Amino acid sequence: MKEFNVAILGATGMVGQELLDILVERRFPIKNLTLMSSARSAGKRVLVGGKEYAVQEATPEAFQGVDIAFFSAGGQVSREWMDTAVAAGALVIDNTSAFRLRDDVPLVVPEVNKEEILKHKGIIANPNCSTILMVLPLKPIFDRAGIKRVVVSTYQAVSGAGGKAMDELRRQTEDYVAGREMEAAILPVASAPRHYPIAFNVIPQIDEFAEDDYTKEEWKMVRETQKMFKEPGLKVTATTIRIPVMRCHAVSINVETESALSPEECRELLKQAPGVEVRDAPERQEYPMPLFLTGKDAVYVGRIRRDLTVENGLNLWAVTDQVRKGAALNAVQIAELAIEMGAI
Repeated sequence: MKEFNVAILGATGMVGQELLDILVERRFPIKNLTLMSSARSAGKRVLVGGKEYAVQEATPEAFQGVDIAFFSAGGQVSREWMDTAVAAGALVIDNTSAFRLRDDVPLVVPEVNKEEILKHKGIIANPNCSTILMVLPLKPIFDRAGIKRVVVSTYQAVSGAGGKAMDELRRQTEDYVAGREMEAAILPVASAPRHYPIAFNVIPQIDEFAEDDYTKEEWKMVRETQKMFKEPGLKVTATTIRIPVMRCHAVSINVETESALSPEECRELLKQAPGVEVRDAPERQEYPMPLFLTGKDAVYVGRIRRDLTVENGLNLWAVTDQVRKGAALNAVQIAELAIEMGAI
């Protein structure tokens, strides 16, 4: 098998570390591995598959000879280094929101629209983690019965805001139990003028507010779904919520279909869908929960039932490890398919 020179920009972050683990797990055909970061993290040593690598500062020279570059260091960093990496001949798989909605950049979930990989011009974008979680169960429904409208509410783990948010949840929990005042500096958005504790709380804001009082996270779910389904008029409305869970995002999806689809038919349809696992036995209290799905690759779906208020309505509940399938695993799957399809 042909091997490839692989680089990771943002190698010391949460997604970067998950990328490294997955590349090793899946025996990705790596010839040479280059780990890059900001100047602040340069010089760190990282163990990958039993071998130690030094993390180097991103430079134009570092991208020379790279075949595949995974970007996971934030949108600003992606915008700064994208042209350099592409000009050096790399296929960049970007985990940020910087290029997702650009017309000339494929936005890909392999189980949903892998054919878009062949259209890349050096960049393939990874969708938002909550969008990935939603579109995997929606795509089979869309293909079978059409979709008129989607109403989605998310229940997102603090790891979606990074390691500092996870640390803050731990500290706040300890302080609450000890009767101390909880201090907050990260959520809902680190740059915001006000912050709220997440321990024993729910925060109905993820990312900054944008047009019509929807947050950027909510607009991502709307516009990215429309792009991947090639339906710019698809009606999607989202409310994104942060909950005191360490890892794994969950979504409640209400979908109104064009033609009738019973819960039984939907359940069987999703059992056949790639990347989806159905865990739906209410009589045995079986349904997906974040606590038990950390480290799993699939999107788990349950609570499939009819919406009794509309003619063709269904309710679903879905959970996935958003650091894996919502980010790192999806990126690696894109790279694997790009190789298989001859797109690199």
